[in-house]
Amino acid sequence: MRHLPAQRRTHISRAVTAAALLALTAACTSGSSERPEERAPESGAPYEGLPDELGRQTLDWNSCPAASPSQDPMATAPPDELAEGAGWECADLEVPLDYGRPEGDTIELALIRARAGDDTERLGSLVFNFGGPGGSGVATLPAAGESFDSLREGGYDLVSFDPRGVGESEGIVCLSDEERDAASQELGSLPDTEEEREIAERQEREFIAACEENSGHLLPHVSTANAARDLDLMRHVLGDDALSYFGVSYGTQLGATYANLFPDRVGRTVLDAVVDPDDDPVHQGLLNAMGFQRALDHYLEDCVRQSDCPAGDDPAAGSLWISDLLAGLEDAPLPTTDASGRDLTVTLAFAGIISTLYSEESWEYLTMGLQEVRDQGTGDLLLLLSDLYNERNPATGEYSTQEPAFTAIRCADQPGGLSEEEALSHEDEFVEASEVFGPYMVWSLGGCGTDWPVTEAADPPDYDATDSAQPLLLLATTGDPATPIEGAERMRDAMGGPETAPLLRWEGEGHGAYLGEDPCVLEAVDAWLLEGEIPPDDTTCPA
Repeated sequence: MRHLPAQRRTHISRAVTAAALLALTAACTSGSSERPEERAPESGAPYEGLPDELGRQTLDWNSCPAASPSQDPMATAPPDELAEGAGWECADLEVPLDYGRPEGDTIELALIRARAGDDTERLGSLVFNFGGPGGSGVATLPAAGESFDSLREGGYDLVSFDPRGVGESEGIVCLSDEERDAASQELGSLPDTEEEREIAERQEREFIAACEENSGHLLPHVSTANAARDLDLMRHVLGDDALSYFGVSYGTQLGATYANLFPDRVGRTVLDAVVDPDDDPVHQGLLNAMGFQRALDHYLEDCVRQSDCPAGDDPAAGSLWISDLLAGLEDAPLPTTDASGRDLTVTLAFAGIISTLYSEESWEYLTMGLQEVRDQGTGDLLLLLSDLYNERNPATGEYSTQEPAFTAIRCADQPGGLSEEEALSHEDEFVEASEVFGPYMVWSLGGCGTDWPVTEAADPPDYDATDSAQPLLLLATTGDPATPIEGAERMRDAMGGPETAPLLRWEGEGHGAYLGEDPCVLEAVDAWLLEGEIPPDDTTCPA
């Protein structure tokens, strides 16, 4: 069945998203030596269960090049330095392809770091995963690095990575860039006719065949559990006794999985924009629909207070106007000036609108895009926004690996899915959850389908962290569209309750709390990571 853009993934929220949108809109109109306090793993015990060439490996840190197109198609230069001239260093970590056969094939994971400030006692490495699944940490951490510089100056090496199957860590490859563009134009609407259904079924077969041909050896091995095992080997090779970790969105699922698999090695951990632990696709889809409708309602409440809101002067009527706009694109895509000749289809407009709801700072771009549609009958800005969401360079047509990696990781964790008939039986529930997004999000219930080559999850998800050596701090934002706060409350229960996973609530907008730069949130999180002082469960910011 036809799959629309996935709603769980993240562009880590406001600071990075707003900057990228600003740049796109404007376009439209060394080697290093070890510090004395670092401990190489070979000075300790080998890593149990792995050959010495993996467990005792050392990382060869060197100055970083520009991110590759597979990580960030928009990158043109090496990452900027942080405060006081702190530079970024890159290295590769070798890990087993299959942890069940550690003597077999290996793959390399791309890593990046900025070392702790010179005038402070080093606390170890703080490892980041910014979500997806499928997002490149090597590209994302430098883009958001200034927001975490208090943690670097407080004693942490800031470290991130491309998870297995992502970016430069043997990124999953399926269709070519040109084939992806062609598919989005051939069928840019929901397949509600027999002819469109045949096109959708053919496209899905072609996609799966391309994934098998280009990345078939990786597909069974890119599960979240294997990524958690990679995290623990990374911790060991970095020389840390415990993993200090900051996960965002899907990164919270990875962090909770790590705590379940390696409870005695959990260090100070923050899980921000927490995913819901319930793996039922209907539950997940309805939660997404509700979250994005809630965010759109908040946008419209703000928009109607402006002088020229394209959706009118009433939020409820504005929501209906956007719903009608999407419905109209089903049969009549809007023209654009795109160099490759693409029109604005309903699926591309859907992605463009969704992209702006991750951050309150992005709302102005949604207003601009809707004004263009209303006044000019063209879709250039919404197409540009969809390119940002889909990690596509609008000038070159290059995509990152995020979308195929998202599919492969999700299908390694949760193979199968509902049939078209089963999915559409929930249509009324989805429309009730969101009059704008529900009619389209219901199509995401198709999951991986019966033809996906991985048919059984080797590592069913388990988030019980009651045996964790330390509590894990959960952050949730009341206006988060992609991971609504209700999911964080359920994850707290799944992990073991308030003593194991205390929850801090931020009364704000957007996907993720820490980058919102609310002083209450920053103070609470920094106190936990730097001083070991964790806030009580159900702390609310602003206080």
